[in-house]
Formats: sequence, structure tokens, C-alpha cells
Amino acid sequence: MAMITLQQSSGQGVTVLNNNFIDNYMPEANGEFVKVYIYLLRLLSDVSVPFSLEQMADHFFCTERDIVRALKYWEKEKLLTLSYRSNEDIADITLNMPPLKQTSVSTPVSSSASPLSPSASPSSETVNAAQPRTSRTSASSTLTPDRVKELKQNDEIVQLLYIAEQYLGKTLTPGEMKKIMFFYDELKLSPDLIEYLIEYSVSRGHKSLRYIETVALAWAQEGITTVAMAKESSSRYMKDYYTILKAMGISGRNPVDTEVTLMDTWLKDYGFTMDIIQEACSRTVLSTGQPSFQYADKILSGWKNKNVRNLADIRLLDAAHEKQKLEKAAARRNQAPKAASQNRFNNFHQRTYDFNEYEKKLLNQ
Repeated sequence: MAMITLQQSSGQGVTVLNNNFIDNYMPEANGEFVKVYIYLLRLLSDVSVPFSLEQMADHFFCTERDIVRALKYWEKEKLLTLSYRSNEDIADITLNMPPLKQTSVSTPVSSSASPLSPSASPSSETVNAAQPRTSRTSASSTLTPDRVKELKQNDEIVQLLYIAEQYLGKTLTPGEMKKIMFFYDELKLSPDLIEYLIEYSVSRGHKSLRYIETVALAWAQEGITTVAMAKESSSRYMKDYYTILKAMGISGRNPVDTEVTLMDTWLKDYGFTMDIIQEACSRTVLSTGQPSFQYADKILSGWKNKNVRNLADIRLLDAAHEKQKLEKAAARRNQAPKAASQNRFNNFHQRTYDFNEYEKKLLNQ
């Protein structure tokens, strides 16, 4: 096992974390990557500390490849610079002063294969390391074989797959990897937006790639291209979701995938305002005695077909429906023959009398 020697030009008794890093880099980075960066700073607090990537992986209960991914991420962010030996092992790590950012805007990870130039800051520090460079193979997808080969070599895709596995807590299947590539290559979502997409879905209890794909398609259709736009849209629709759940009498839980799909249909495809949707939910509960998104969808789809745009249109439909019911009831009453009484006094053959003849007989007596 190759050992690593960590060196710095001046001794320090504490681990210093730059405020610029805390304000502008840490919020955008994966939590595992942040731990690796801070740990490197911690190691630099002791002069000439030998270490290896294997030891770091054991310390964080992860793999050496995870450590390498974190290092490559920070290299792309220009917070460190990696150099390699002839056998492609990592030889040196130079920690740079974090470049000053004016705003906390998410920075997409560069797909360039060229190494980043080291910072000219005089505070740069050197780390000697040994670790092979790794690559991830890609599963087959609906993309062309040539495109799959390109994506397999794309650092952004490799990192996105890793991030997805971290958030979902599992190894991605080939089909799930295909969806991630679809977001990137066909929906043209940026890497930072895809990462936020996964984080957003998981934070709301949805680890299904089917749900994540539904959200991705919705964002692409809305023209969402940045994390800020996604946050604004998500905040707006999440508020609507919980309003609809409340109208259904549901509280204390997040909407499930099927419910989100139907609510998106009502809000986006049908274009209904919240008061119309709430009216449909109220009628659903009154009619069925329980929340039913399928029943509410039948009501709303019917209103959509009848070009309902506001509550006044619904009142007109109600009045027309009630009038039609009354007319049908009146028509049935007029057409129905009067049935003879079926009580016990009439349930036999009735006698017939000729009262004129009976009167004559009485008079002749």
C-alpha cells in the first residue's frame, strides 16, 4: 500500500475553513465531497502526515473510487489540482485558495478532460498521493451505441450516476442509468439541475426513478434550465399539492406518485385554478365519503370537456343538470300508467252491477 505524505509551508494549530468555501462552494456540493475536502484540510493541520486513499476510504466507510470522485469534483471547482504518475496513479494534490465567487450560483461540472491549472495563490499546499484513475462503464440504453460510448467517458455522467446512487441509497440498474443519461443528453438538463432534481425528489420521499423522470419531463416542458427556476417552480407546485391534499381531507403525509401525476394534469394540462380543483375535491368527499383522486379526475375531466373556466360555469352546469333531472322525472310521471291498488280488498275479481236493472226488480216486488 503506497503511503501519502502531506506537507505545508507553514505550521498551523487549527484547521482553517475559508469563508468563501462555506458561503459559495459548500452549499452546492455533495455532502460526501465536502467531508473529503475538509478532511484534507484537517490532515494539513499536522506537518508531514503520511496517509493513503485507502485509509481515507476506511475513515469514511466508503470506497477509494468515492474518494477519487470527490477529488476530481474539487479539481473541477479549482479548489485543488491533481497530478499523476506515469502509471496514472495520483501523485500530487495541490490545495488552492477557493476562487472568489460573487454570487452563490451553482456551477455546472466541466466535462473537459484537460487538467485544471493550479492556482497562483501563495497559500497553495501540496499533498503526495497514490491512487489509480478509474472509469465507469455504462449500461446499454435507447441511445445509439456511439453516443453511449461518448457518455461512458463523460465525467459529468459518471459523477451524476454516483450522486444518484448516494441519494437513492442503492446501485442503479441499467434502466435507471439510462434515465439519468436521458435527462442529460435528450432533455438537455444541466448537471447541477439534475443533481437538484434527484435531491428534490428524495427529500420528499420519492426514490422512484419513474417519479424523478416525471418531474424532469415537467421541468423540461416548462423551460426550466437553472436550479433557481426549479426551486421557484417546485415551491409553487408543492404549495398547490398540499392545498389539494387538504381539500381531500388528507394531512400528515406527502403526495404519492399517482396523486402527483393527477394533480399535475389538473394544474398544467387542464389549466384549472385552485378554486375549481377544490370544488371537485369537496364533491368527491361528499359523494364517496372518502378521498379519491380517480373520482375527482372524472369530475374535472368532465368539466374540461365542457370548457369550464370558473365557478360560475360550474353553477350553470349544475342548474342545467338539475333542470334536466326535473324534466325527466316529470316525463316519467306523465307516461307511467296508474296501477290498480294491490291491497287485500282489491286482490280478487270484482263483481259488476247493473243498478238500473236492480232498481226495476226492487220496484216490481
